[in-house]
Amino acid sequence: MTIARPDPGPDFGAVRPVPRTPSGLFPSGPPTRPTYREPHPVTGGGVASGGGAAAGWLLLFGLLGTDVTSYAWWTVFAGLLAWVTALVLVRYGDRGVATGVAIVTAGGWSIAAAVVAVRWATSGDWPLW
Repeated sequence: MTIARPDPGPDFGAVRPVPRTPSGLFPSGPPTRPTYREPHPVTGGGVASGGGAAAGWLLLFGLLGTDVTSYAWWTVFAGLLAWVTALVLVRYGDRGVATGVAIVTAGGWSIAAAVVAVRWATSGDWPLW
């Protein structure tokens, strides 16, 4: 037996929820566009290995210098070779290693510039010519 309830009629005071567009934070289905993934993602290990290799490279070339002038020029030369290698790695190899090489090379050049500046400040003579 079914009990019929009377129809209350239209309720003009009731608040109905407005349909919302999802924010995308919690997707409800597959993405509408393809997702592209990096074939060689930058990792911390790659950056560390590139940085270690560049530090060794700059150290070996820096040890060839016998005075401030030759140290600075060897460091500039080694840094240029390292940056060319980093550019090749960015294009064809691991970008994490290239990032480590570039960061450590910039730091090595900064150290060489500081050594030259200190020598220049203490002697009053520009040491690179």
